Amino acid sequence: MNLDFSDDQKFLKEQANKFLTEKCETTVARNVLEGDDPMDRDLWRSIVEMGWTSTAIPETYGGLGLGYLELCVIAEELGRAIAPVPFSSSVYLATEALILAGSEEQKQHYLPRLASGEMIGTFAISEGVGQPTPKTMSIKAQSGVISGAKIPVADGMVADFAVVAAKSSDDKSDGSVSLYLVDLNQDGVTRQPVETLDPSRKQAKLVFNNAKADNLGAQGEGWELTKRIFDRAAVLFAFEQIGGADKCLEMATEYAKERFAFGRPIGSNQAIKHKLADIYVKNVLARSNSYYGAWALSTDAPDLPIASASARVSAIDAYDFASKENIQTHGGMGFTWEVDCHLYYRRAKNLALAIGGAPVWKERLVGQLEKRNVA
Repeated sequence: MNLDFSDDQKFLKEQANKFLTEKCETTVARNVLEGDDPMDRDLWRSIVEMGWTSTAIPETYGGLGLGYLELCVIAEELGRAIAPVPFSSSVYLATEALILAGSEEQKQHYLPRLASGEMIGTFAISEGVGQPTPKTMSIKAQSGVISGAKIPVADGMVADFAVVAAKSSDDKSDGSVSLYLVDLNQDGVTRQPVETLDPSRKQAKLVFNNAKADNLGAQGEGWELTKRIFDRAAVLFAFEQIGGADKCLEMATEYAKERFAFGRPIGSNQAIKHKLADIYVKNVLARSNSYYGAWALSTDAPDLPIASASARVSAIDAYDFASKENIQTHGGMGFTWEVDCHLYYRRAKNLALAIGGAPVWKERLVGQLEKRNVA
């Protein structure tokens, strides 16, 4: 089995790297982090013009119909550049939800607009502290309207619509969850900015007050559908995390070669060498698991739940470790505002919680492995 990318996909990766190197220096992320705008709109327009938002959308709905492997290599470069744009919310989650569960009418309405950048989508599931479950979820939908609140919602300040997980009051069964498409520009929706560790990817609180909502997928099957969407998104998030982790290793290595102490580069110190070697090992392990996930995603293999959980767990660990060791390698300078280390640390924390933290995915991995053993 060949788990490497094709020459065309490697060329796409190189072009994406070149484009983001020119268009997305770390000053772009800093401007969003320090400013009031929730995203860099010029960069987003350029990304749309490159066709990246339409990568995995079928040609029938205005997309390029390339596939998920191409989306994986783009995700990695976006992670390397810590791009302050709503790509993961709109492409990994909202677009995928519509591809998987949308009716033909919904696909015809939303997918061409997502492909062209006319619309930005997001996914709203969290309701505060703790991982939401069907029984703990409080937001409710009934008779075509939805009421309650979701917090935090990634890119909720800029999204045009949200895929919202809510209790199905019409169903009456305990713990029943459905997914709904909600226009965030209607009168029944209010948005409030939420302060987080990574203001370069701003979050929001969405409050729904009898807002109009359309069912996405079958009534009462929203929780299972959410797990399927997250399985697919986890692979893409993993590649984005790998891009960030590799950039941290690159930054730490360059600094270790250039920084001299007691007449020699600090990289000649055995402790620094071991630190960098540890980052490298975790990054390679995460990449290996993510390649497995990319294969499973692109072929819709039965192994996808195991592959995605493996990729997610190892990528969270790799990026978290690399971002912290990058700061440590830079020493006192690594803790300063002027040095870019903290930007990657912030993004590592942001992505680690995007669709559930490491404990959630470890539990999911264990559950999937137990199912395999029973079978």
